[in-house]
Amino acid sequence: MEFKKCLRCGSFFLSDSNVCPNCLPKDESEIAKINNYINDNNILNCSISSLSVNTGVSLRNINRFIDTNVIPNVTL
Repeated sequence: MEFKKCLRCGSFFLSDSNVCPNCLPKDESEIAKINNYINDNNILNCSISSLSVNTGVSLRNINRFIDTNVIPNVTL
């Protein structure tokens, strides 16, 4: 385990994850929204801003998910 700063809220915590235990359910929910939107609409490519508008997930979090390879790449 490492002492880390949560990428979502900025609090410090001990874990192997990139987000604190309080933010993990929020990330999981947003990742599910994004994946459901992509799968339900048969989307191969879409803009990050379009993905944000249609899912309600912030641009900051979408970029973080892309950077950490949690969601498929989307075009800019």
